[in-house]
Amino acid sequence: MPRKSGIGIVGTGRFLPTKVLNNADLEKMVDTSDEWIMTRTGIKERRIAGEGIAAAFMGAEAAKRALQNAGLDAGEIDLIITATITPDMQFPSTSCLIQHRLGAVRAIGFDISAACSGYIYGITIAQQFIKSGLYRNALVIGSEKMSSITDWEDRNTCVLFGDGAGACVMQKVKEGGILSTYLGSDGRNAPLLEVPGGGSLRPASHETIDERLHYCKMSGSELFKEAVKLMAEAGNKAMAKSGLKCGDIDLVIPHQANIRILWAVAKKMNLPREKIYLNIERYGNMSSASTAVALAEAVEEKRIKKGDIIILDAFGAGLTWGAIVIKW
Repeated sequence: MPRKSGIGIVGTGRFLPTKVLNNADLEKMVDTSDEWIMTRTGIKERRIAGEGIAAAFMGAEAAKRALQNAGLDAGEIDLIITATITPDMQFPSTSCLIQHRLGAVRAIGFDISAACSGYIYGITIAQQFIKSGLYRNALVIGSEKMSSITDWEDRNTCVLFGDGAGACVMQKVKEGGILSTYLGSDGRNAPLLEVPGGGSLRPASHETIDERLHYCKMSGSELFKEAVKLMAEAGNKAMAKSGLKCGDIDLVIPHQANIRILWAVAKKMNLPREKIYLNIERYGNMSSASTAVALAEAVEEKRIKKGDIIILDAFGAGLTWGAIVIKW
């Protein structure tokens, strides 16, 4: 049995906007169909945050539920890490805005940008802070308003994304916890998935707006191949680091990118489909929030029980990827 790390997740929470955008709605917006979307992505509907609702609000709501499930008050949190590529604004950080909303006056906070892998990165970072003894109780949040960077005139990308947030509370645990982590990145393939406008290279201008550079741009077929390869690699390497094999895994909670990607990853990892947790049909791709929301839902649905071994596995822009093996 692998060595216990002593650092684990003690509470999870999620928040989803109430507005539902289904495939029938998208048929009225772009040249697409429910059959086309379902066949290629597995997505039936997604949630859309209304005006005035952004990453900080959603992240704070998810965090409140995670704190409640962990039996902690916001004042006991030392560290807030928010993974997001759709922050409320360039600065201050979304974590600082969430800290204020929660009243977590003791906590320090910062954001990370690792796209769809952000929640995996955030948990790994928090683990190191807790292991060092610098902080005791950490909040890790994945919160995204992907609808704000979605080009609703591009039928290839607008069908994919949704909004939402998930959160977890981490601290030292007496049993189980994180058994191993594995992270990767490769900037050579950065152009495969990006928002070209709005940064210091191409700041907002009439030209960048006219060219629709403030929306997500994706090279779908190339990204598909990389996602399958790297998610499988991350899961297998994380398992190897913890001394486990596929048969030891009770549930895999992957980033909900595309149903065909997930089935291909399962096949590559020699995992039966029933061990792959799915909610992509209801929410689509929520970037860093996907894995966070899926974990919270799996806990709520009692798909995870004490002693289970689970894998969180994700891939995103950067390129970034990573996996975490946890004994619950």
